[in-house]
Amino acid sequence: QVQLEESGGGLVQAGGSLSLSCVASGRTSRTSRMGWFRQAPGKEREFVAATSSSGGTKIYADSVKGRFTISRNNAKNTVSLQMNSLKAEDTAIYYCAASYSVIRYSLSDTRDYDYWGQGTQVTVSS
Repeated sequence: QVQLEESGGGLVQAGGSLSLSCVASGRTSRTSRMGWFRQAPGKEREFVAATSSSGGTKIYADSVKGRFTISRNNAKNTVSLQMNSLKAEDTAIYYCAASYSVIRYSLSDTRDYDYWGQGTQVTVSS
């Protein structure tokens, strides 16, 4: 089993920045693809950003491209999300996700992630 724990959420004014972090523990002997997803009240969970196991591939949702940056440290089993120029519409619970299995759909597809964190709230006030 793998456990994921997010940290770094909070309240910030529009235009501000926040950094989220996620640490994986448990059976993490192999590197995994890791991603960030978010879910706003009354909406479906949506893709935000993801990175391949090596970190060589990084993809972003169009809505955050140019504002958010995903990075990972495989030695520490962590993945981070730097969020700049935050907007009110970025308000959501942010979830970290990971998978060690062969990819079947894409880095941005929730179906390709087996492990999820509990989520951390990000609130952007306008």
